[in-house]
Amino acid sequence: MTPAPRAKFKIDVLVDSDRWGEPAKARSTVRRAVAQAAAFASTTGSELAIVLTDDSAVRQLNRLWRGIDAATNVLSFPSKRAADEPLHLGDIVLAYETIAREAGAEGKPFAHHLAHLAVHGFLHLIGYDHANDSDAETMEQTERKILRCLNIPDPYRAPGKAVKKAGSRR
Repeated sequence: MTPAPRAKFKIDVLVDSDRWGEPAKARSTVRRAVAQAAAFASTTGSELAIVLTDDSAVRQLNRLWRGIDAATNVLSFPSKRAADEPLHLGDIVLAYETIAREAGAEGKPFAHHLAHLAVHGFLHLIGYDHANDSDAETMEQTERKILRCLNIPDPYRAPGKAVKKAGSRR
């Protein structure tokens, strides 16, 4: 007996800002990172959308949905769906300027930081959180495992420095 084919995981990427100077490279980076995270979490037969935008758009979303009047690097919006609808996990929104500024300040390649934040956003969509130290440690360990599969160094370890404590997240 042949096993049934696995339903494909669909990732739509929308570039919503001219700030993303190499949109094809950014699309590829986030698709690869989220596909690896989905494989790690055995998430199949579903879909999500990723929006590559700028600080201004993320600030508006953050103010509207979280009551925080500031830009941030990544926002995740888990989907609420009816039982008979296809599994749309939700949306991930990434802000170019904040990501570029953080990558520069932390001495990380932009693509590595972008991949990390895409994975971080995906994990939020499937139920991970970092509201307390225990949850943060679980989420960070999962991020590390996924990023290792992508050959991306531990994002919580600065070169030559100790790992940040859980709960010291952005």
